[in-house]
Amino acid sequence: MTQTILFLLLTVLAVVALAGVLFLSIYRIIALIRKKTNSKQVTRLKKTVIFLAVVMVLNVGLVTITQFTASTPRIVDENGNTPENSIAELIEIELGGSKQWISLRGWDKSKPVLLFLAGGPGGTQMAAVRHELSELEKYFVVVNWDQPGSGKSYYAEKIENITVDTYIHDGYALTEYLKERFSQEKIYLVGESWGSALGIFLIDRYPECYHAFIGTAQMINFVETEQMDYVKAMEIAGEKNDVTIIKQMEANGIPPYYGRNVTLKSAVYLNYLSAYMASNPAIHNPGYSTDRDITSSEYGLLDKINYARGVINTFNQVYQQLYDIDMRTDYTKLSVPVYFFLGRHDVNAPASLVEEYMEVLDAPHKEIVFFEHSGHSPWINERDKFVKEVLSCFLDNKTQG
Repeated sequence: MTQTILFLLLTVLAVVALAGVLFLSIYRIIALIRKKTNSKQVTRLKKTVIFLAVVMVLNVGLVTITQFTASTPRIVDENGNTPENSIAELIEIELGGSKQWISLRGWDKSKPVLLFLAGGPGGTQMAAVRHELSELEKYFVVVNWDQPGSGKSYYAEKIENITVDTYIHDGYALTEYLKERFSQEKIYLVGESWGSALGIFLIDRYPECYHAFIGTAQMINFVETEQMDYVKAMEIAGEKNDVTIIKQMEANGIPPYYGRNVTLKSAVYLNYLSAYMASNPAIHNPGYSTDRDITSSEYGLLDKINYARGVINTFNQVYQQLYDIDMRTDYTKLSVPVYFFLGRHDVNAPASLVEEYMEVLDAPHKEIVFFEHSGHSPWINERDKFVKEVLSCFLDNKTQG
């Protein structure tokens, strides 16, 4: 847990505690008045209540202000000027009957549209993509979507009601919105980790909407992936004699997990593997800059809190719905060109499963691009190469049909 997330959680606890004290103080005043207790004591309590109420109002006001002033920075060139036809918007739109947030960024809004599907479920990478892949904004209108149950769209749908179909239907609605707004027949799609699975679902169901798809940290079979991750983490922990991790994983057992503790149990080996990759010298720029991302201007104070809540609560609700999915049997024929951008050192989403998928996949074009200095996040680990390969795959003749 980063210091920023810890600070936000402590802030929430402080506000809750303040509300509790305020309630108890009011209750105490009422009780004293009924007992006709000394008026001085009642007066002191009233002053305390007024003070606490003012503090509460100020806190609520601060949260409200940060929510309304959240924004994405304008596009600027090397001279600090904003290109005339550029776009930099952070907007709320209606998708599937609920209000959800997207960011739209590009140097020229007449360029092709590229929709980035964040990992998770429950993750928001709106700020991370802006920081890491800003170069793509010169060639595309780059769209980031906070999916239901994540970040700015945390309250779009009750967590317990979110299903895989929720994301598919809303993703399609967003695609239609983008096509209409930017007068384009098709858009480009990039999906990361969980987003890579969602991308497959979308191009399978609505192939007419997309020029091509890139899946990075591509998910193929969720149960098999989790089991491979668990075994790999146990192997590394055994080599390092990390007794604590071994005991935790043994207590949790091998996945899949169900119920209310999916996130906590999965986090033991997933975080361990992430730390392992971060320490691998072969991986460049090894991981997320969470403090930078969560403090970015796109998120108000409430969004920052929901940044963490989405990863915990939405992941827990949705991930166990994915265990029966296997791309190798369920999605073997796609009508859209498909590219897989894989980190050579990714131990979270094994490349071997993607290679097996390639053997059975029937698509107009299919290709694996390996990133030799990347782990689970090639778009962060080797961002310059990632941008170059996106341009090569998306803007060549193969994807213009």
